[in-house]
Amino acid sequence: MGRPKALLPLGGGCGILLDRAIAQARVLSRDVRVVCGAWYPLVRFRCSVTPSAWLRADDWGEGLAASLRCGLSSVGPEAKGAFVLVADQPMLDVVALRAFGEAARYVPAQPVAADYGGRPGVPAYLPRWLWPEVMGLEGDRGAGGLLARAKATRVGIPGVLEDVDTPDDWRRIRARISQTGLTARQYRR
Repeated sequence: MGRPKALLPLGGGCGILLDRAIAQARVLSRDVRVVCGAWYPLVRFRCSVTPSAWLRADDWGEGLAASLRCGLSSVGPEAKGAFVLVADQPMLDVVALRAFGEAARYVPAQPVAADYGGRPGVPAYLPRWLWPEVMGLEGDRGAGGLLARAKATRVGIPGVLEDVDTPDDWRRIRARISQTGLTARQYRR
């Protein structure tokens, strides 16, 4: 993107991508931790929504695995699992996200993940028993493969495929938010 993606403004009074991601995470838990790497001081300064904790992944250049390790390492022993979200999915349906969280809490030992046409992905719930395998991941890989092998329950969450990976994605999502407003889009069925 040529700049910190988390700081891209969404328009429509929605703040930046990271503000939206923190609000989505709060649907799942009061304890929201943000893992940053590149651009960390700037991202923290520009974010207007305050998470429970800011975490710096010093080995961020390795990729997603480093962020997962950093986040899970910060969670205390009382947690049965952890929810994982990414900052570039601003169109996640809030009602479906809430149902996803309830499903994870109902059976906390079962991994739960968004369904990507038969593949598990983020948002995801990682039960504690899966953490040692997640901690062993390397490179720019998430936990999708582990979730598939663990037979994660897959749930439909509208908006998972509407992520911001390119400038065109960002412009398209901004235009949709400015036309309908984020809340109207989220609750329309």
